[in-house]
Parts: sequence; structure tokens; C-alpha cells
Amino acid sequence: MVRVENLTFGYGAKGFRLRVPDLLLEKGERVAIVGPSGSGKTTLLNLIAGILTPEAGRVSVAGTEVSQLSDTQRRRFRASQIGFVFQDFALLDYLPARQNILYPYRITPALTLDAAARARADKLAAACGIGDKLDRHPGALSQGEQQRVAICRALVTQPNLILSDEATGNLDPDSKARILDLLFEQAEEAGATVLAVTHDHELLPRFERVLDFAQFREGAPL
Repeated sequence: MVRVENLTFGYGAKGFRLRVPDLLLEKGERVAIVGPSGSGKTTLLNLIAGILTPEAGRVSVAGTEVSQLSDTQRRRFRASQIGFVFQDFALLDYLPARQNILYPYRITPALTLDAAARARADKLAAACGIGDKLDRHPGALSQGEQQRVAICRALVTQPNLILSDEATGNLDPDSKARILDLLFEQAEEAGATVLAVTHDHELLPRFERVLDFAQFREGAPL
């Protein structure tokens, strides 16, 4: 599902640099990434999603070399193939929760906003405990509720790849378990791969594989 080969990326000539010699994620895998803050975990997710492009190397998702697509092609590919739970949620303040969840359907012609998609959005929201808050704007929601909206948005398109950047970071233990159950349930239903950045080591046994990001800094393949 994901292949990263000989990737290098840097922020400016003297800024942070990331090197990933080799990374392979199989279809349906549940993989966690751990490592110290500032080590490049979020940068890697952004490179896989095509939000950033590498200086060198290749990033492929579901057989498509994302790093070779144009900006427009990457946006459309990301909207239709990748569900991304951003660490800062990336919600649009001017849209109510329901429309934030359905936003991927508004930005790419590859997706059709039909009754099934709307029903799926409502079902996901109910499963996340925000079914009664779909008409509220982000400013009227708590941080935890905003996070759940972001999770629903990542899942609503039934993507092939789910990227999660601290998706459960602002939730209580019971909610963390429920959200992770939902992520894995939706991934299994769609045959999707899950790649999740987390600092919560109590969640690691739920994943099939754990990647220690310190190895990237040493140049070792994972």
C-alpha cells in the first residue's frame, strides 16, 4: 500500500533533514510510529500524503507515485484515497461539523456526494459521540469534539490509507479506546492500511507493528 524509497527532505539549507532509505506498508496493516518530538514523524506523514514533496526518492501509495503528481493531482488523489487525521484538526471554521466531515466531497470530482455518503457521515458522527452536534461550527465545539469531527472526515470516504497524527491525543482513556476501535473497524471494512503517529505507548499493543523513528535518524531501513 505504501512504499518509500531513498527519500530525503529538508526544511531549508540548514534546517531539519529527514532521510528514509526504505519503508514498506502492506495493504491492511496497522502500524504505529513512535519517537521523540521533532524527529520528523509528522513530516513523513505529510510526504506520504503528498502535502510535501521530497527532494529526492520516491513515495508511492496504492501503486501511484504520489511524489510525481502535480499539486492538483495530489490534492485529488489525497481526497479520494487517503484519510488524514491532522494533529491540529484542520477544520474550517465557517462550516458546521457535518459539512467539515463531508468536505473531501467538495474538493474533488472523483467523489460523489450522495445519500450514502451523507448517511455514512451521520453514522460515523454517532459512533464518535457527536451525532447531536453536527450543526455546530468548530468554535462551538470542545477540543475533543473537534478532534472527533476530524476523525470522521478522515474515514467518511472509505480511504485505502488512513494517516493519523495523534488522533487520540486529546481524549480520555475510554474515548481513546472507542476511537481506535472505530479506526480499525473502518479500516478493516475498507481493507485500508493504518499508519498512526502516537506518543501513547499504552495503545501500541493494538497495532501489528511499531516503527521506532529513531532508526530513521540512524539511516536504518524499517
